[in-house]
Amino acid sequence: MIAWTPAYIGIGSNLSDPVAQVEAAFLALAAVPQTRLVLRSPLYRTQPFGPVLQDDYVNAVAGVLTGLTPHQLLAALRDIETAQGRQRSVRWGPRTLDLDLLLHDDITRNTATLTLPHPRMHLRAFVLRPLAEIDPDLSIPGIGPVRQCLIDVADQCCSPAD
Repeated sequence: MIAWTPAYIGIGSNLSDPVAQVEAAFLALAAVPQTRLVLRSPLYRTQPFGPVLQDDYVNAVAGVLTGLTPHQLLAALRDIETAQGRQRSVRWGPRTLDLDLLLHDDITRNTATLTLPHPRMHLRAFVLRPLAEIDPDLSIPGIGPVRQCLIDVADQCCSPAD
């Protein structure tokens, strides 16, 4: 019997038809073994972070129930990124698809390959706004309520994607 655990995944793209990339990511998440896609946020358009000049991103958040461990789920996310053409060449650079494991239940972890909650998620409107859309009462372990974090990033541009 599978023990279902809630997890949240940040989705972003700014290459190769970003809206289509994000929609394909939702479909791929729904097909991950021992995982059910149960929530999906609207799409948001956001300006990129970092030093690399690039196009705006399309971002969203997925809520899943999973029987996978955090590391197993992360491996599945990496497989989806690779299948959609992700190449890891420039940090904070343009990408076909970026899938970030934001939260896996209330687990906190800091290893060489996985940090939970995802670092800096509480500082990014492009994560918090779609996350608040699908679970407004969620609290980030060690940080606090998503609603409060969203107030703290109100100056960041994050608008609905058309």
